[in-house]
Order: sequence, then structure tokens, then C-alpha cells
Amino acid sequence: MHYDVVIIGAGMSGLAAGIRLACYEKSVCILEKHYAFGGLNSYYTLNRRPYDVGLHALTNYVPASDRHAPLNRVLRQLRIPREELDLHEQGYSEIRFPDHRLRFSNGLGRLTDEVAEVFPDQIDGFRRLGADIAAAPYEVEDRGDSARAFLRGYLTDDTLIDMILCPLMFYGNAREHDMDVAPFVVMFRSIFHEGFARPREGVRVIIKALVRQFRKFGGKLRMSCGVSRIEVAGDRVTALTLENGETITADKIFSCAGYVETMNLCGGDGDPQLQEQTGKVSFTESVSVIDRRSADLDIGAAITFFCTTPTFTYARPDGLIDPRSGVLCCPDNYQGHEDMAEGVVRLTTLADHDRWSALSEEAYALAKVACFDEAVDAVTMFVRDFRPHTIDRDIFTPVTIRRFTGHLGGAVYGSPRKTPDGRTRYANLFLCGTDQGFSGIIGAMLSGVIVANAHGLSVD
Repeated sequence: MHYDVVIIGAGMSGLAAGIRLACYEKSVCILEKHYAFGGLNSYYTLNRRPYDVGLHALTNYVPASDRHAPLNRVLRQLRIPREELDLHEQGYSEIRFPDHRLRFSNGLGRLTDEVAEVFPDQIDGFRRLGADIAAAPYEVEDRGDSARAFLRGYLTDDTLIDMILCPLMFYGNAREHDMDVAPFVVMFRSIFHEGFARPREGVRVIIKALVRQFRKFGGKLRMSCGVSRIEVAGDRVTALTLENGETITADKIFSCAGYVETMNLCGGDGDPQLQEQTGKVSFTESVSVIDRRSADLDIGAAITFFCTTPTFTYARPDGLIDPRSGVLCCPDNYQGHEDMAEGVVRLTTLADHDRWSALSEEAYALAKVACFDEAVDAVTMFVRDFRPHTIDRDIFTPVTIRRFTGHLGGAVYGSPRKTPDGRTRYANLFLCGTDQGFSGIIGAMLSGVIVANAHGLSVD
């Protein structure tokens, strides 16, 4: 079978790219190795309860009147009515360190007021930072520069610098210890200038809207259909060999599998320099259903980014997890969720893929429970212990991430090496998704649209 474009992966970026191309009557086929859509952001049912994977919040939330913001631009290009996503804004989120707390809502105003109160000697620099970021281009150029050094051009307090970096790193940074400046600027705007929202029914609302739109425009979606090899000759891809032995061809191939993973499919798995670019940042996450709303336990924030030590460290830990910092997300704390009878508490910590992978089946099951308790013990520095009220729970590890996404090392944000223009060494093979550079749900969809516009709809 031959197509104009074949897309590897039915995650957010792959679905968005597929919709954009199908809108213009391109013949498009998306190949997904698993049975579920969404990639890093998916959903399932356990014990008759719906569970989300990945989605804490949809970033980049702005009013519908802001036509040039990424959220509204993406929906316009995908021809998806905004109301289909059923978005509900956060009340507030917070950043908690041992002796400091900063709360923020959508838009930079509340965070600016909090910085003025908690770090009064830093407010002038913070205001300049916010203004300069608002005027900066929305790009993810990979320059290898330092966001910490960039921040020190505005701020002198290391705690405030760490508090700003903590949520941005947890929500979109593939690099250990630091961030590149360009993705830092994008994430700062996405989280602080714009903000958080969430569909009441979770990520399934977004995924179903994307799948429905792709099929509406005639796109073909093949599930449980993995690619075993990308066949190349010279500087071009000639065919895709599927895991079932079938061969298909296309004028162009878009891969959402990740840079290293895609090059491995092209025969690069014996290249040690290539393998060194595998991402190292992975997470564990627990999803706890509780017998009351989170607010009834005095956990009022939609999301709490926390660090239990004065200095924030973002790196692959020396043990299975690093409980010193993480993210506590309570989806029932978004506006419009007040009538929910049960609450949900999601707790994320940094984790080491290789250590998790080395465990026996029995040790793995025991480690999940032990690490969950270790993480909850840490976050109770800032919130009440929700364990006595837990009625159901599921736990994910880097092994889970690798199994369901194919990302080597369970790397949530892919390789530190990004490819902003989507090009690879092969003239008709392009990257979209995490390793193109944008993160989050809106970032992933934006990546798909950008790559589709540049390489699928352009005339070569």
C-alpha cells in the first residue's frame, strides 16, 4: 500500500499532523504499535474507574479571544471547535519549598504579586523577566545555553530561581540539572503567562476529538501495528517494514517515536554516539482515588510543585526514585469539579529507568508500593496524608513508560537533542513530537501542525 504520508505513532503530535494533512486531502496512514491512542497521554479503565495517563493539566490556556495564542491557533488549524475540549480552568497552583510558597493562577498577575510579597528585593527583576519573555519569539531552538545563567541576569536569589525552574523542568525538560533558554521561555509562557485547564472527563475528551477529526477527513488509523524497520537507500526512506512482515511505502514519513528510536529503526542501533543521546529523565507516578474531594483534606491547589530541600535537583536519581521533589496533582480541584464525590491525587517523582528494569517481577511489585510510601512521606511536609482515605490506586514506573511509548530509558521528554525543523539525515523522513522540541499536549499538537505545514503541505 502506498500513501502520501505515513505517520509513526498515534500520540498527540501524530494525530495532529495527520489531521492537518488529511484536511488538505493527503492520503495519510497513522501506525500505532499499541492498542490505545495518545502515547504519553492516554486513558484506561481499572476497577470500573477511569484513569488518565500523562495529563495533569493542559497548559497554554487562554481566553478564546486571544486568537494568536498556541491553544487557539492549534485548534483553528485542526478545525476543532474549542468547546469540544470542555476545558475548565484551575483555581490556583503552587510551588512549595521548605521555607517558601508561591501561588499562581492563569496569567502572570498573581505570581507577580506573590513574588513581591515573598521575595520583595527580587520583584523588579522578576517584572523585567516577565516582560522580556512575553516579547520573546515562540521557538525551541537547541542552542545548549543555560536557563539558570539566563535567570541570573534578572534575579539574584537562588531559591527563587529554583522555584521558577521546578515546574518548568517537571513539565517539559529533557536535560538534567538545567534547561536550554528557548524551551525555558516557551514553558514559562505556557505555564505562567498563560496557564492550566483540564477537561472534566480528562484526557479522553482530547484524544477522542483528535481521532474523530482525523477519521472525518479520511485518515487511516492502524492500531497494534508496529514498525520493525525503516528501509533506507542513500538519503531517502524507501519503505516501512511492519512487525507483521507487511511492507508499505509513502512519499514522506513522519515519526513521533523519538530521534534516537527513529534512527535505530533506520539501522543506527549499532552507533554508540547515537545511543548516548538517549534521554535520562523519567518518572514514577501514582494515581490514588480517595473517598472525598481533595479540598476536603485541605489540599486546595490544582497542582503542587514541591521540593523538600532548600536546593532543587533535577536529574536521574541514585536510587529507584528521588522523593525530595515532585508534583502533586489534584484534578478534582479544577473549576467545575465541585460536585465530584471522589477525589484523585496524582504524585510524580523523578526515577531511574535502569534500576527499575533490573528488578525481578516480585521485587518490582514490592518496590512500587515502597516508593509510593516514600514519595507520600516526602510530600506530607506540605499537605495532609491522603493514604487513610485511598480507596483505589495504580502506580506507573519508567518501565511502564517504555513499554507503552517505546521511549528508550523511559524518557518522558525524549532526547536532550532536539530537532526544531523536524529534518533528519533522510530527505523524506521528519520528526514531530517531543524530539522536535515542544512539550505538553498543546506543544505536541503544535509540533504536529508545524511539521505538517512545513514538510507535508509544502512543495519540495
